[in-house]
Amino acid sequence: MGQNEGARSNQPQHLVYLDAYFIQKTELTRGAFHLFVLESGNVVEGWLESYQQSESSYPVVGVVWKDARAYCEWAGMRLPSEAQWEKAARGDDGRLYPWGNRWDAGLANTRASGHGGVLPVGSYPGNASPYGVLDMSGNALEWVADFFAPDYYERSPERNPAGPEIISDHGLRGGSFDSPPEYATTFFRDSSHSVMPNPRVGFRCAREAAP
Repeated sequence: MGQNEGARSNQPQHLVYLDAYFIQKTELTRGAFHLFVLESGNVVEGWLESYQQSESSYPVVGVVWKDARAYCEWAGMRLPSEAQWEKAARGDDGRLYPWGNRWDAGLANTRASGHGGVLPVGSYPGNASPYGVLDMSGNALEWVADFFAPDYYERSPERNPAGPEIISDHGLRGGSFDSPPEYATTFFRDSSHSVMPNPRVGFRCAREAAP
């Protein structure tokens, strides 16, 4: 995890060992989240009014952290830890982008693509990670389960790190349609207070593998 240069919060690069887990191949779609709202009775202010059936395959965005967590729990899953997210994006060879070490603007929906908004999940099949996971660079920023501390890597455990215990911001990963390339790497860490919905932020779920 991490990198030995750039932002302090990305440093230092270090090895992490994780128990086996599963993670969703794409960002959660608006169609899937709409079903959750209807069937669970959860009140997500403004969601039903903004939902468009024609956009069912687009990633759900503008969802605060607690509502992302609520969906994952309803579906029998959880938000991935920051370490789980990075492993799924980066593989075990330390690559800088899900597809390799060379930036390619044609492989991700970032500011360089000029779309100015999210696209349907899986629109860039060439950006698959070593595990076949899509859209981990660009499209929507993604919530992770962990709280965020810029110095966490200096003291994080070697096995199954779960983030700092101090309640502050929540972590975000992967960059969005409005991110420059350096924010869409496999290691770049971002965060948010998760108070107001952000049209750049979505999520995907994970779950532990059975023994």
